[in-house]
Amino acid sequence: MKKRAHIYYSGNVQGIGFRFTVIRLAEKLDVAGWVNNLGDARVELVAEANEGALQDFLSQISNIFSRYIQNIDVSWEPATGEFKDFGVRF
Repeated sequence: MKKRAHIYYSGNVQGIGFRFTVIRLAEKLDVAGWVNNLGDARVELVAEANEGALQDFLSQISNIFSRYIQNIDVSWEPATGEFKDFGVRF
């Protein structure tokens, strides 16, 4: 079953290749959505995929960036199917 995660990462998460690493992971795991740097130094991410792939995706992000992430705020929602791929929003 597909799910949607809307996530805010805070800490030292900008300027470290976070967005582009997330894109590579998303492509590998067939996750659709987007990632965006916010003006308050957080990173916002919206992702949709099968639940197992989405859990793996989020786990890998947390593991790779564990020393940079101070807080993760996740909201789980039903998938909308609006995304075809994964990209960066500016």
